Amino acid sequence: MPSSRSSMLAAIGAAVVGVSLAACGGVTSAGPSAAPAAAVQYAAAPGEAAPGAAKVSANSASQDDIAAALKAAGVSSPKRWAAEVVEYRPYSNDDSDLAKLRQNLAKYNPGQRTVDMIVSTLQP
Repeated sequence: MPSSRSSMLAAIGAAVVGVSLAACGGVTSAGPSAAPAAAVQYAAAPGEAAPGAAKVSANSASQDDIAAALKAAGVSSPKRWAAEVVEYRPYSNDDSDLAKLRQNLAKYNPGQRTVDMIVSTLQP
């Protein structure tokens, strides 16, 4: 599982960089990158997946696949949040910000950062 471990380390590294940049007053972002995840040098903006991270479908991905994506993104309690994503299906294909999901997740008071991390791993 070296690639799985590398992916996890890259995700943790990206999160650390993001927190560090946010603490300094700025976060930079860019579009999709062909660079390997380990070479990430900037963090994604809220609601945007980390470069190199594949988004999963909130409508059609299995609960396990959603949980794996959330775990890779550093979301705590990924299985719980994946269950919530599945529970509130379907999501409109023209709602790229997943406003319905955001509204439903807010019921559990997870914090804006957690909601942003969850949504950043998903696409309608």
